[in-house]
Amino acid sequence: MTKEQNSVEAVLAYHRRTKHHLHQYAASLGYLDWATQPDPFRTFVGAERVELPLLADRLDAAYPDLYFPGAVPPMPLERNSVAMLFELALGLSAWKQYKGSRWALRCNPSSGNLHPTEGYAILPEMPGLNAGVYHYVSRDHTLERRCVLEGRAAQQLAGSLPPASFLVGLSSIHWREAWKYGERAFRYCQHDAGHAIATVRYAAAALGWSARLIADVSDTAIAAVLGLAQPESFSAIAEEDREHPDAILLVGPFHPPGNGEASEGVDIAKLRDVLEAGAWAGRANSLSPAHVHWPAIDAAAEATWQEDSATGTWRRGDAVIVDKCAAWPDRPAVSSHVNAARLIKQRRSCLALDGITSISAETFYAMLDRLLPRPGVPPWDVWPWPPHLHCGIFVHRVRGLPSGLYLFERSPTVHERLRSALGVDFLWKRPEGCPEYLPLFTLVEGNFREQAEVVSCHQEIAAAGAFSLGMIADFGESIRATGAWWYRKLFWESGLLGQVLYLEAEAAGVRGTGIGCYFDEAFHNVFSLRGDHFQSLYHFTVGGPVDDPRLMTLSPYFHLDGARLEEEAWSR
Repeated sequence: MTKEQNSVEAVLAYHRRTKHHLHQYAASLGYLDWATQPDPFRTFVGAERVELPLLADRLDAAYPDLYFPGAVPPMPLERNSVAMLFELALGLSAWKQYKGSRWALRCNPSSGNLHPTEGYAILPEMPGLNAGVYHYVSRDHTLERRCVLEGRAAQQLAGSLPPASFLVGLSSIHWREAWKYGERAFRYCQHDAGHAIATVRYAAAALGWSARLIADVSDTAIAAVLGLAQPESFSAIAEEDREHPDAILLVGPFHPPGNGEASEGVDIAKLRDVLEAGAWAGRANSLSPAHVHWPAIDAAAEATWQEDSATGTWRRGDAVIVDKCAAWPDRPAVSSHVNAARLIKQRRSCLALDGITSISAETFYAMLDRLLPRPGVPPWDVWPWPPHLHCGIFVHRVRGLPSGLYLFERSPTVHERLRSALGVDFLWKRPEGCPEYLPLFTLVEGNFREQAEVVSCHQEIAAAGAFSLGMIADFGESIRATGAWWYRKLFWESGLLGQVLYLEAEAAGVRGTGIGCYFDEAFHNVFSLRGDHFQSLYHFTVGGPVDDPRLMTLSPYFHLDGARLEEEAWSR
């Protein structure tokens, strides 16, 4: 076998190993060791700190406007607008308190609220901010300047980027999830990275900007430009507390689809040379006094590492071609006129659903419509590949639509293969009243609430909503054809889907939550899936939330100095 084939087999073995089964869960500690609970906030001691203003509440863009590029006037690139982007993408949304415990919620969701994702900014010189690499501390709404660039070096950084643009970087600390979830944690870190990619895109849209994932950059290069490969920055902490590079996004003015690759105008090689020669500062904080080592996670991380020479089979141009073949309308339906920043910040993961609340078929169809990838329409224009995830849906309480099993296809090219892969006895009937362009199919009518609850690790929340679903990935063959690194991208796509569903649920007056705990093969059996051609990677449920009256909710930045909360008036 070649090295690439060995990596593919290694990650497929990891996926099989970390499946939950009805008779056995994937390996984990089995209890919560509170003495080693990781610090949810990474900081770099010794790095210059730049306090950011809290201004996102002043944005007046409506939520539907985010789906219509050009509807929101673009903000100038300066300290205030960068501050708003991070506030909406990775900032705190609230604190919860119960008796003597207090914990933060964020705009970007996370499995178990453990938040393995770290955020960075690579900024050219701009009003209010010097050029360099910055780490974002959500707890303090602060940027830590990790790499200082001045003079010619600052000019070279600016020359590596398109005008009025900057880069957002994402990384993961696997230990934060492994502390609770053990070997399966690598999966959850990838969900969270996908959610963060989506929250960056939505935040950019609220500022009238675009954001695009740069596909042709290696993990090695990402680690270099974010400073994750700086030995002096991480020498004093355990290996488990270190960060794994995830993604780089180009943020800046909107460019219509068809105007080139996402990385056009970004000279990653030049940028890497400039930053590696910069003056780096700050030492990473230790997150836990002790750790449990999970070799399976290390093996998956090593197998999926994207080398400098790795290239994808699919490019943005291919994605546009695929999308244009579809018969759906150019723009999604309008679901709500609520303020976008308010909606983003009010998003929560519900802990329980009431088992009563229903939604209309029209609302359900509008939610599915938002999941269709359209060129130039957020958040899918952040994604440089064709869609590889589809939805197996348990419909419970949708007025005007019979309860049952449904299949929603997000690409017109997958229909025959999915139909061959699923059970031969399914109806494959178009629901009455469903918009003609919407690729939704009735498989079986009937009450599937019990099955939905069982496959989601016996969690009642999967049966108590209006609907729940599993995201079915075009899996085995796509990984073998592209490379082991593609495994992570499939999970990232599931996080994008989940973030759309979160916001759509909020806009519809209900609430959703992602479900990472599910019995893989039990779900596959419900849909008669065999082999690894298609695999479920993430589950989600939507319904009427039940709030816990014991919990006190505090504003996200109540703990900051009053002077920061009373920023001087700022206008666009």
